[in-house]
Amino acid sequence: MTELAAQHCDACRADAPRVSEAELAELMHAIPDWQPVEEEGVLMLRRVFTFRNFKEALAFTNRLGALAEAEFHHPAILTEWGRVTVTWWTHKIGGLHRNDFIMAARSDQLF
Repeated sequence: MTELAAQHCDACRADAPRVSEAELAELMHAIPDWQPVEEEGVLMLRRVFTFRNFKEALAFTNRLGALAEAEFHHPAILTEWGRVTVTWWTHKIGGLHRNDFIMAARSDQLF
């Protein structure tokens, strides 16, 4: 288990700072299968998980949904046959917070 996966999310306020460029570079080492992506000026983390079929993809989606609800931090999830695309970012700050990296690591752990 990575150090990030062992952590829990902190409550995030609208004035919470986004991760800096230095923090982004450091934290990406802990989640090497994730990609930083930018959509409409918002930096996010994205990963595609692959499965043998839809049933396995849906089971992962349900486990991830339960984790997200428990941490009260919710991703965008696209479930398709044999794959689940997960995107984490912090809506309140319009970018990446340490919580997103924690949840990415915990998503990897679920996989």
